[in-house]
This record gives sequence, structure tokens and C-alpha cells, in this order.
Amino acid sequence: MELSNSKTSRYHKLSHDPIKLRDAVLELGLRCLPSDAGELVLDLDLMGHLVHGLQEGRHFSAYYDGWCYQPLYVVCGTTVLWAQVRQGDADLDADVEAALSVILPALRRRFPKTRILVRGDSGFCRESIMQYCEEQTPPVHYVLGLPKNPVLLAKLEPHLVAAEEKRGFNEAASAREFTEFEYQTKTSWSRPRRVVGKAEVMEAGRNPRFIVTSLPAGGFKAEPDSKDRFGTQDMYEKIYCARGNMENILKQQTLDLNADRMSTHHLAGNQLRLWLATLAYLMLERMRALCLHGTELAVATAGTIRLKLLKVAATVRISVRRVHVQYCSAFPLQAVFRLAQRRLAGLEVGGG
Repeated sequence: MELSNSKTSRYHKLSHDPIKLRDAVLELGLRCLPSDAGELVLDLDLMGHLVHGLQEGRHFSAYYDGWCYQPLYVVCGTTVLWAQVRQGDADLDADVEAALSVILPALRRRFPKTRILVRGDSGFCRESIMQYCEEQTPPVHYVLGLPKNPVLLAKLEPHLVAAEEKRGFNEAASAREFTEFEYQTKTSWSRPRRVVGKAEVMEAGRNPRFIVTSLPAGGFKAEPDSKDRFGTQDMYEKIYCARGNMENILKQQTLDLNADRMSTHHLAGNQLRLWLATLAYLMLERMRALCLHGTELAVATAGTIRLKLLKVAATVRISVRRVHVQYCSAFPLQAVFRLAQRRLAGLEVGGG
């Protein structure tokens, strides 16, 4: 299947439809999301998957100090919705818009009244991405990291001074101040946008940070608590910084499921490998959510579930009428295994 994109080769035996596989990953991911969700956050991130050959589409990255691909991931909560192998020098704007143009209609069909929020670091702070979100009906909100520049730092300077005064002479302490203001670049932005600034002073020195968002400072009228939730400090600390959890999901993809093994020559073959790793993660995520809740493995990584629950030694005896699997009586997670088996057996076929 990895070689099915090269139909003239004598190795071409089995074919796969990449569009159907992509849509299957998205559909299975959407079925993992809670049906009563009032808000869904789509986390965007790029990874650097190193290659060690002459793979199609490779490009040298000084950041990763090697030849690599830069796959685009879209994660919602603990669920991977999109995993796209990208050439090392591919255009980010076009790929993000293409991904969202597939994901958003599918989300709207399943969650027509749910608010959608796109979140990403400063690498995704592009006019084209923000404008694309703003032009959707209903609009898709965003909160994105914003790179520092002299104008932004000048606006934050009084708050950095205030944070230094708050910190005082306690060198081991840190102090934070938050502010917000409207900001528009000279040429690249089409409109003014809301920017939240964090003025932090630590032992190592100043640490100014900025985010840009379309979420209203006053919140939504139908949600009285959203005014505080979308305030400057909560906006930065509780909404933007929560994207760090996505990093743990991507670590499971690479460390536990070998999603970064890009050893096929063709780009299409490596894309297939990434989809298979994503499908494996979705299967283990469903195992964790439906069968392991309330147990010591309720928040375990894919690698831990595989090691402690699936890779268990057993004796298998096959007779004419039955297959008898005998586990070791000293297996420490017997109760968890039995509970997961009962819950798995009780699931409806085709259920969420």
C-alpha cells in the first residue's frame, strides 16, 4: 500500500484512496468528541519529522538541524482530527486554509450550534489565517501567539515597569501584569485586532508575551461568565496556555506510535504511514475514554496502555472447539483488565 502511488512499478499490488483515508480519520475523530460540547478548540501545530534518505519533498531545516518533513496536525482536546505530511518547505498559509476548509464543514454538520475556536502559536499568526476565520459564517474565533516587535514592546513597557516594582527585591520571585489594546500592523493586517499582552519579570529577566484574538473582551451576552473568562489574565493563562496539552498528544504519536518514521521514498507513502499511526492513536484514545475511565489508566498515554494492558504474557491453548487464553495469576492489573473487557464487550456496534 505504501507504494500504491507508483502504479507503473512492478511492486504495485494494493491501492488506497488517500481522500477516503483522510476523511475516515476526520470522521472517526469527530465521533470521539462529546455530542453536547458548547465549545470546541482546534489546536494547530507543526512538527519536524527528520528523514534519513532521499525522500521526496524533504527539505533542510536549520531549526531541526536536518532534512525533514513538517507535518500539520489539528487536535481537538485529546483527539487528532488532521495529520498531513507536508514538504519541508511547503507554504503554511495554503495548507492551514485547505485543512480548515475540510474540517470546519464536517464540524458544522455534526455540531451546528457549537462555538469553534482555532488556537496556535505565533507561527500561525498570519493575516490569511485570521481573515479566513473571520469570514466564516458563523465566524470562527481564534487565539494565536503574536511575535514581538518594537511597537508592541513600547505599549507593554509601563506594565513591565509595574511588574518590576511588584517583584521588588525578591530575586527568586516573579511578577506578572496583563493588559490589552487594539493593534494593527502598517501593511500586513487588514484591520485592527484585539491584542493581550503579558508583562512578566522573572529571575532571568523580562519575559514579554503577546497573543491576538477575535474573542470579545466583554464576553457574549448569552454567557454572563464569559466576561471574566475572556479577560486578559484568563485569556492568556487559561485559554491560550492550555494549548500545551496538545504537545502531550503529539508526543504520543511520535514516541509511542512511530508517527515520525518517514522511511518510504514517496511522499504519499509517508502520508499513509502517518494516517495509520493516527488511526492507532484514535483506537487507543477510545479504549482510554470508554473502557478505562475511573481506573488508574484513565489518563495514561498510548504507550502505557499498550505496555500495561495489551502486551501481557499469556498461554494460548487451541482445541477443536475453543481457544483458551490463560493469564498469569500474578498479573498486577487483573481488575483493570477485567473491567475494560466487560466495558468493551458491552459497547454497541457502531456506537460513539
